[in-house]
Amino acid sequence: MSDEAGSLILSEPDLHFMLYDWLDVEKLTEHERFAEHSREVFDAVLDLAADLATLNFAPHNRLSDLNEPTFDGAHVAVIPEVAQALQAYGRSGLLGSAMDEAVGGGQLPQVVGRACFTWLQAANSATAAYPLLTMGNANLLATFGTPQQIEQFVRPMVEGRFFGTMCLSESQAGSSLGDVTTRAVPQPDGTFRLFGDKMWISGGDHEMSENILHLVLARVEGAPAGVRGLSLFLVPRILLGEDGSPGQRNDVIATGLNHKMGYRGTVNAVLAFGSGSHLPDGEPGAIGQLVGELGHGLDHMFHMMNEARVAVGASAVGLGYTSYLHALAYARARSQGRLPGHKDPRTPQVALIVHPDVRRMLLASKSYVEGGLALVLYAAKLLDLKAIADDEEEAARLDLLLGVLTPIVKAWPSQWCRKANDLSIQIHGGAGYTRDFPVEQFYRDARLNPIHEGTDGIQALDLLVRKLATPTLTELEVLRASCQATIDKTPEELSAFAGQLGGAVDLLVGVTQRLRDAGDPLLLAAQATAFADAAGHIVVAWMWLEQMIAAQRGANRIHEGKRLAGRYFFAYELPMAVRTLDLVDDHDRIVVDLDDNFL
Repeated sequence: MSDEAGSLILSEPDLHFMLYDWLDVEKLTEHERFAEHSREVFDAVLDLAADLATLNFAPHNRLSDLNEPTFDGAHVAVIPEVAQALQAYGRSGLLGSAMDEAVGGGQLPQVVGRACFTWLQAANSATAAYPLLTMGNANLLATFGTPQQIEQFVRPMVEGRFFGTMCLSESQAGSSLGDVTTRAVPQPDGTFRLFGDKMWISGGDHEMSENILHLVLARVEGAPAGVRGLSLFLVPRILLGEDGSPGQRNDVIATGLNHKMGYRGTVNAVLAFGSGSHLPDGEPGAIGQLVGELGHGLDHMFHMMNEARVAVGASAVGLGYTSYLHALAYARARSQGRLPGHKDPRTPQVALIVHPDVRRMLLASKSYVEGGLALVLYAAKLLDLKAIADDEEEAARLDLLLGVLTPIVKAWPSQWCRKANDLSIQIHGGAGYTRDFPVEQFYRDARLNPIHEGTDGIQALDLLVRKLATPTLTELEVLRASCQATIDKTPEELSAFAGQLGGAVDLLVGVTQRLRDAGDPLLLAAQATAFADAAGHIVVAWMWLEQMIAAQRGANRIHEGKRLAGRYFFAYELPMAVRTLDLVDDHDRIVVDLDDNFL
């Protein structure tokens, strides 16, 4: 890895601290599932990911932003550097590194796989989006697909030859998936013909792979209205023969591209299914195969959606992290102004990093991006712990905790690691607002994260209404117990932070109970976003206490930095969450009761 270039993408020492000093991923190799791996294997794949990020993904990040995909009415063109990077990634074997050996994967721990992929997302979020969706597509099919579907479609995705998408939204439906109108018509041979249009399809059409596999939500004729009537279908761009050989082009085409503020290197298409543009057997309709059970399409789709939500959080972390590192390097190199009390113009100017307000912005950014990365990796390790859990009760507990954390993993970095993008521009000053420095692109790319894979408002509703403020409060108690386990193991010298976290968790529990007991769905909806933001801050404070405990065992630069950033988060950030929860606890109804004529 080029140390200079790589040091502006992610911090290798920080990743190693999190994986080895804190999360102790080596211990996972004591279990049969991961017994073939070792610290040496983990280091090797992390180095490989860092090299791919530095040498293959980062160099064309700006180029793909300036030269977004084009569409001539028949074909989508993408600059060749994107395909070259994806081919290098496919050859590396990293795409399926955390998937089961049974489907051709490397069966690495999910937490190691997530760390590897975050390198690529930090280097080039747009190019990384193609394998991101492909991995989610492959994991869904490996879970719900038939043996033939796994053999014909999953293995080529693991090998990097086929790419995958998810086709949910439609122009009239957006995130309201119960309003999807795409039709699926059963055929005598057991396949289905799909008719309809899908919107906002990332990776929806291009020439960079042998095939594109679309996972499509559609409604079989006669199915009930709403989400219960949706089923999931696999619709390949190129149809395959019984032996897996490529056949005719399927009846699915791009009809246009969306022109985005950021993430420009990722094709974002409008797709038409069953337009009659391609008739592989003389009849219109995109030929698709049912995945899983009829009427369970959205249930199955959540497997990919939840994985994508964690990946979106990781992308937000990566973009925030690289912005922070660029700002840190700029603040060290750029001299400007003098400190108060040293205004003599004959004295040398000082580096930006000496100014207190610049230090404030850098420390805030560090607390956001390292806290966000800790959250993402912790959630990934929960998947590993669930996979090796010795009993069903423990597996169920881990599943509940992961369910609570998933909307936070998606939404909190999307807001607060983007704040690091914002602060990076501020530290660069006027230069940061120009296209001469990469931080303005990082900011534009990061602005998508609060929107896609379920807006942050949808994540907030999921967290409060579906996960925490439930009749039994089961998930809330699982979260509280998990935080309490950290508080209980906190050493005396960090007890003040543990007490502060304990008080915030108690407040979160009380506010949640009172919101639930109010019995007003509109009140819950009105307070959900503020509640989720506060809950996210409390969870990240928990992650910071975990890191501070681990840092007590060392005294190098990384350990000192953890103590510093953790102190900042508890002093400046966690109190904001407490104040927000106090406001939520007032059950203010201004949003519910307002007359929109006055807006």
